[in-house]
Amino acid sequence: MLAPVPRSSPSFALRCYRALLSPWARFSVLVALLGASAVVVLLYEPQKLLADGWPPHVSGGIAVVLFTVAYGLLATAFVPRPLLNIASGALLGSYLGLAAALVGTVLSAALSFGLGRFLGQEALRPLLRGRWLKAVDRQLSSHAFRSMLAIRLFPGVPFAPSNYCAAVSRMRWTPFLLATFIGSIPNNAAYVVAGSRAASPTSPVFLIAMGFIVISGLVAAVVAWRKRHHLRR
Repeated sequence: MLAPVPRSSPSFALRCYRALLSPWARFSVLVALLGASAVVVLLYEPQKLLADGWPPHVSGGIAVVLFTVAYGLLATAFVPRPLLNIASGALLGSYLGLAAALVGTVLSAALSFGLGRFLGQEALRPLLRGRWLKAVDRQLSSHAFRSMLAIRLFPGVPFAPSNYCAAVSRMRWTPFLLATFIGSIPNNAAYVVAGSRAASPTSPVFLIAMGFIVISGLVAAVVAWRKRHHLRR
């Protein structure tokens, strides 16, 4: 009778490959990427290039494409979108600026969502044990479009963190991106128009845009204040 052949242990290269693709290893890569992006933004402030250091010879369709890509990358790196929207209006005008801001917003949301889904979801989902965390996860997963639309319309919710939180849930790509596009139109438009008319701060269009920004912020503060007891429960 032949003796059973012992199974060979996985090779060192295979073990390293599995370790690099483990959930916590990928999550460590995500944390490193986000940390490096935040440090670069704080030290070099690349968002200022969109307003002060934009090449004067770049214009037309090329300028719109370059600005859209820069918008998406900077918003993914936690640069506040109001600053980017104002710069979009100042450089490209109301119509092209709004188009670049909306596409850049969706691009940034897709980048953040993809990074969070691939690098962080498997590591973080087992940590959703508390009642409040489970409730938020259930809301985002079961009512994806409605939840994200409310988040985008609510001006007080940080953009990049909400993208990574949505990536940890079981939300699908289509409702996430569609709700991001539709829900970002009002606030993006207000800031872009304000940026395009910043040279004439007494014009009716500028005053209307600023009024919308102020009123939406006050409404968001009132809603958050009234909902504070529900959040505590």
